[in-house]
Amino acid sequence: MERPAGNASCQNGSLISLYCSSQQVLCQIVGDLSPPVPSNVTSHTWKERFRENYSFYIGLGLAFLSSFLIGSSVILKKKGLQRLVASGATRAVDGGYGYLKDAMWWAGFLTMAAGEVANFGAYAFAPATVVTPLGALSVLISAILSSYFLGESLNLLGKLGCVICVAGSTVMVIHAPEEEKVATVVEMAAKMKDTGYIVFAVLLLVLCLILIFVIAPRYGQRNILVYIIICSVIGAFSVSAVKGLGITIKNFFQGMPVVRHPLPYILSLILALSLSTQVNFLNRALDIFNTSLVFPIYYVFFTTVVVTSSIILFKEWYSMSAVDIVGTLSGFVTIILGVFMLHAFKDLDISQTSLPHMHKNPTPSPTPEPTVIRLEDKNVLVDNIELSSTPSPEEKPKVFIIHS
Repeated sequence: MERPAGNASCQNGSLISLYCSSQQVLCQIVGDLSPPVPSNVTSHTWKERFRENYSFYIGLGLAFLSSFLIGSSVILKKKGLQRLVASGATRAVDGGYGYLKDAMWWAGFLTMAAGEVANFGAYAFAPATVVTPLGALSVLISAILSSYFLGESLNLLGKLGCVICVAGSTVMVIHAPEEEKVATVVEMAAKMKDTGYIVFAVLLLVLCLILIFVIAPRYGQRNILVYIIICSVIGAFSVSAVKGLGITIKNFFQGMPVVRHPLPYILSLILALSLSTQVNFLNRALDIFNTSLVFPIYYVFFTTVVVTSSIILFKEWYSMSAVDIVGTLSGFVTIILGVFMLHAFKDLDISQTSLPHMHKNPTPSPTPEPTVIRLEDKNVLVDNIELSSTPSPEEKPKVFIIHS
């Protein structure tokens, strides 16, 4: 039991009575219970303040850089595959690996690797529900560059689709969650042991195996969705592995014993297998189909699968308000519509000059006045009648009028 005596508050100098069985002790507060803080030490180090205030924006910057590098890498790899076809070597879709000897393809591969490293860092600083949808910028960049370097046209609707993608990405960034609940490897392992995520991962793995060994050999070269769905499904595992490894690296520099934990090694193996599979089937899709067709569809499927995986695994949406959830979903749908416009109308010849209001109504030509032969020209009329041939059955009879 505790009863204040004298002063009613627990400030410095206050007296309190403590009861323990039949004993009573009178105590006086003479100082704060917390240990004194040296004058040269602040309550939060500059690293902690920097991480709390700017980590989200660092993640955004890395996501933008990743989108630019990945969008550029698609153009370089496509050029390498075109050079392979021109040389007469076995194409990638037929199981050939001649592109491994092409310098242009390797330049694209290294650029994509640099983009994935930036993407890797973005997942370490920002939520997956923010980083993944920002991949729409890579669609925009690849569409613009393909019109210059691959000769693929980008009409007015495609340009509007690019603008819509940027607007949707902006809305998602504004309403996205800024706090990440999973901060340690132990928490990441606990998340991956969740029953819902295990069931989701098993379903994705079974679907991927069916697509690779049953559907792809039969319909892969005729239907663009087969190879793209394989890459998208595998992407759910690669993003989860990248997110976990990013947390591992952060914990390592924070001095935590992550080297002894088995999860980083498991995630590294998953990442290696998933990336190699994605590169293989993405090369097959690019070898057969148009770049402006492959990349937008791949983005929509990949983002949908990854966002669903993030909802199940990281549960980042639980800390968001209803307004932010609606705003994020609206931004995502806006991005999908922009990507659809970028792809669906790419073959139409639509430009600013072809719009209806850009054309002026043509001035109708004046109706020619009928030729009138007067009486004084009767000699000319007689000569014309004599020189004219007999009208054919198809011709209408001619009527001449003489005005007196």
